[in-house]
Amino acid sequence: MTMQKSTKALVFIAATTAVVFSDIASAELTANASAYSNYIFRGTTYSGDSTVVQGGIDWNNNSGIYAGTWVSTLGSAGVGGNEIDFYSGYTGEAGALTYDIGVLTYQYTSSPQFNYTEAYFSAKYNIFTIGANYTIDAASGNNNAAFDQGDIYVFASADFTAGPVDVSLYAGSYNFSNDRKFGNGDISYAHIGASVSKDGFSLAIDKSDVEDTNTAVGGLAANMNAVRFTISYGLDFELK
Repeated sequence: MTMQKSTKALVFIAATTAVVFSDIASAELTANASAYSNYIFRGTTYSGDSTVVQGGIDWNNNSGIYAGTWVSTLGSAGVGGNEIDFYSGYTGEAGALTYDIGVLTYQYTSSPQFNYTEAYFSAKYNIFTIGANYTIDAASGNNNAAFDQGDIYVFASADFTAGPVDVSLYAGSYNFSNDRKFGNGDISYAHIGASVSKDGFSLAIDKSDVEDTNTAVGGLAANMNAVRFTISYGLDFELK
């Protein structure tokens, strides 16, 4: 893959976003901001176990089309800089089932050679959600390594209310297409976690089986397979 291809994916998402924003009269515009004691992404720390601030803007059309952007600092992680994501998709219903399909690109301001783009799909029935993200494009720094084209992340969760709090139980498996290839060793991994939330506050616990020798994410912090607790607070705003 080349950085040019990753840039093309970003241009495609930007163009899609521009189209759906043209119908803003029948849409909702919201924003969010939050602070986390740790940035946990798919069961592993992406901030070197340091605090981060995050925020985003979302546009939702009555038809089910949506688009948005989301930004996070990356703390003391080796990637440095900030992460900026752009996404666009569609949500719909099929009987009692709700589904979500779209495209998401991850952009790293200090390490653009590691940018990548995913197509995703999820389905929810009652309290249960299952889904998958598939890497469709990756920049040159990911060639023959992790986060390359063909990676797939699958996940499942159960989200429900228990008395005064909202509870989420979740698990996922990240399967890298270059696992055990090109000298990468065993880089795929799985994780589990749970969170409780109330009035914007949240407490989460996460555990992965990532070893420190994992060349994909093992170097982002020491003891990557340790149990990690994260506290956070977030706010949502209506802009339109």
